[in-house]
Amino acid sequence: MDATRQPEQRPGDGDGDRYGVLLYYKYAEVPDAGALAAFYEEHCRSLSLVGRVRVGPDGVNATLGGRMAALEKHIAEMSSNALFDGTDFKLASCEDPVDEKVARECGFTSLSVRVVKELVTLCSNPTSAPPEISSAGKHLPAAEFHSVLQNVAGTSSDAVAPVEKNEVVVVDARNVYETRIGKFNVPNVETLDPEIRQYSDLPSWIDEHTEKLRGKSILMYCTGGIRCEMASAYIRSKGEGFENVFQLYGGIQRYLEKFPDGGYFEGKNFVFDHRISVGSLKENILGACLLCGSSYDDYSSRCRCSHCRMLVLVCPTCQDSSKEYVCELCQKNGKEHCQISTKQDCEIQIGLSEPSGFEKTSISDHSMTSKVPWSNGKVTCYTDTEHLKKLRILCLHGFRQNASNFKGRTSALAKKLKHIAELVFIDAPHELSFVYQPIQGHCSDKPSLPSATSKRKFAWLIAPNSSFNTEQDWKAADAPFDPLQYQEQTEGFEKSYAYLEKTISQMGSFDGILGFSQGAAMAALFCRQQQKTCGAPRFKFGMFCSGYPAPVGDFDGEPIKLPSFHCFGNGEGHDRQIANKASTELAGLFQQDRCSVLEHDMGHIIPTRLPYIDQIRSFLSSFL
Repeated sequence: MDATRQPEQRPGDGDGDRYGVLLYYKYAEVPDAGALAAFYEEHCRSLSLVGRVRVGPDGVNATLGGRMAALEKHIAEMSSNALFDGTDFKLASCEDPVDEKVARECGFTSLSVRVVKELVTLCSNPTSAPPEISSAGKHLPAAEFHSVLQNVAGTSSDAVAPVEKNEVVVVDARNVYETRIGKFNVPNVETLDPEIRQYSDLPSWIDEHTEKLRGKSILMYCTGGIRCEMASAYIRSKGEGFENVFQLYGGIQRYLEKFPDGGYFEGKNFVFDHRISVGSLKENILGACLLCGSSYDDYSSRCRCSHCRMLVLVCPTCQDSSKEYVCELCQKNGKEHCQISTKQDCEIQIGLSEPSGFEKTSISDHSMTSKVPWSNGKVTCYTDTEHLKKLRILCLHGFRQNASNFKGRTSALAKKLKHIAELVFIDAPHELSFVYQPIQGHCSDKPSLPSATSKRKFAWLIAPNSSFNTEQDWKAADAPFDPLQYQEQTEGFEKSYAYLEKTISQMGSFDGILGFSQGAAMAALFCRQQQKTCGAPRFKFGMFCSGYPAPVGDFDGEPIKLPSFHCFGNGEGHDRQIANKASTELAGLFQQDRCSVLEHDMGHIIPTRLPYIDQIRSFLSSFL
């Protein structure tokens, strides 16, 4: 079933056993965000709801899925709280999720409740103060928004003040992959599409186009309304000439409910849940295949740009003929199709990564180097390895390991990636004591010491008040091994961050970073700090294996803007050290449209057998 064609019903059209999706947000002062988040965790789990809830000192943003009866109970519960007075609960019934890959990528296979610093991060520059939400543009309900457009388009004699006083311009506050498949189209009205990859790019676009906005009545819209709140406040913060800013209350979703025939909205409304998109009765197709240009608007294949990992539209025919894509924004920046290498002379067809499943790499041997005609006919790529540079990947070991140990444990991985990647291993900066778990010998009451001299072990993060004896004398551990010990390792980040920065400056740049267990937690922290300091991580990609979100600092509400690959044991207890939930939570901290997840049944390791290794190769090959 085409996920973009799923019928949608309003509450009351079916019984409570139908599946539904609920979206709502509320800007309000939250006295105790932690307590409210804990309530959400308990309450939503009791109703078997899945999805995302973000709680901050400035309010709540929620996207939830579950049975209609359960969602209606949730609405009743939240409505009884004065904090949610006036909240627009947008509830729609729909078909159950039919594509597990899509559902997992959209966060609709589990519940994620997080405390954040702010609901929506408008600007990626940590030194820039966000605009005051109290200055947001005036809400226009769908009917009034439509009436204004009618009046300006000249199809209605109704006068709508104060919007009619100035020339009207419509601004789309969404990302380019959303506007590809649907947008407002009004005769005689200029509609501005910023063509941005992510919401945090919007302020820069506004700054560069102030003359197009100055002195005009600005009508803004987005999916459900929340992005327009902060964006309209940002425009109004510019002062004189930017006072008349209005926003579509309830977003495109409420507009299509009010005008089922689509009204002035053409195409489909991109949504961040398993439905992928929701259309009107017109069912017109606005999008086009990236490669052949034919009408197409179905994102269910989850094809992505090889460079920036943004979603792209590729029709089924072109998916069969080419497996490498470059989005329109990367093409504007002069990026072309990458070469794919292998030491053997063979033709490779690479599938683009998806969160929970990938197209397998198919290899057909040839006696000579094969030409591979990629996508658009403008660039011909070859699998000639002599002209390609391998990806250089910095590898961070786990707790109580070292570079040599980790290199040995990943030797099979390095061997299978040797034609496309160079793995570089380093020790962490915190040296640990030599400890062992006492094991009684068969012929002695005394515990046996390790028989061989061990190499020193290190850590990226350590527990508070830890004291380490670096003399090579063994001592018995104070307590049995605790698989949850990582939750207490909250110190040492500053030293590790400075150490990594210095190491990279001395060893040269790396294309990507790979971390295992605590190393994955540290790699995520490092990328987060780089984003806070520099605006974005300085790697092309990150790989996080059996990782978890370290209890160090605050990840804020802004996702880590880095193409990421997350590899961990599935939820059936196969990884006894790092729970599936913890690794899933770490994946949720990254930008979701550039995040790929691989769950396996191999335990606390990086799997190298088929089909897992093909999926790892597929992800890496897109960055060659």
